[in-house]
Amino acid sequence: MTVHGPCPGIFGLVYIVRVLPGIEFWNNSFFLSYLVVFENQSVKLSGMISRRSILNKSFFLLGVPFIKSGSFGKSSAVYKQINSTHYPNIEPEIVNEVVGKSHFDLDRVRQLVDHRPELAKASWEWRYGDWESAIGAASHVGRRDIVRYLISKGARPTLYTHAMMGALDIVKSYVTFYPGIQRVTGPHGISLLDHAEIGLMRKDDLTVDEIKRQEAMLDYLVALGDAGGPEYLPIEDDEKERMLGDYYYGENEDEGFSVTLNMRKMPSLGPIGGFGGGLLKIAENTYTYNGAPSVQVTFEVDGNVAKSITVKDPDYTIVAFRK
Repeated sequence: MTVHGPCPGIFGLVYIVRVLPGIEFWNNSFFLSYLVVFENQSVKLSGMISRRSILNKSFFLLGVPFIKSGSFGKSSAVYKQINSTHYPNIEPEIVNEVVGKSHFDLDRVRQLVDHRPELAKASWEWRYGDWESAIGAASHVGRRDIVRYLISKGARPTLYTHAMMGALDIVKSYVTFYPGIQRVTGPHGISLLDHAEIGLMRKDDLTVDEIKRQEAMLDYLVALGDAGGPEYLPIEDDEKERMLGDYYYGENEDEGFSVTLNMRKMPSLGPIGGFGGGLLKIAENTYTYNGAPSVQVTFEVDGNVAKSITVKDPDYTIVAFRK
């Protein structure tokens, strides 16, 4: 027995329930059309029936399928109430976690993906259009073990995955078929060349052949001359210092931005108290967010301190002030 729905009906939520091949129920809390199945024949009844009669006939209660044990042969089914505003979509928190954990936690990724293999294909938008898949996360931190596991569960490797894994023939075929694709950056604005370099980060875990393939990948991408992504201006230490801090655009404590230094010691922009994406300098006091082409971040500086920050994207312009 399978449930298709709920879907909207004239009288409320309607469940379409298939109990036998080619046989369907339509059910809602006011009008019910239900099927009584006998050993070799079926009779379809329609009409207004009470909750008590629904329960006695062992079919439905308040729009939720309910079957007594033994109603159809020896099989039985138990259905629980749906406590989700996102069903049938997967909970966003789960999608966020599997992409986040794919950067570093194979055990947790296994727990999540073994339970629901579709999560191997999960993608998440961190902020401002910075999309990242689970396999993209593992790729830009050099986690070959997580990459291999996700692929075994149905993940789709990307160009950046191939660069990190040393799949030179595949990367060459991309560049040949799509001239200039080597200039396109991956998640968080990380370049194709960076992915290849990251592929050698865990050198002690690699075989001799894997190291040779990765070095050949690096030589090829370096020779292309433009696989390193866009060129940004350097950010001096004193410039970083004057940017750091919290900026508010509303009265509530969470209505604002935090500028902090990330693991790579580059300034990053995020919500108050949260992690953020890298700020890449494109002009004096002007930055882009993780290489997002439509996002511009500017600071108003007074002496050695930034007094405010303006974040502009195609839909909003937000000005936040340091308290």
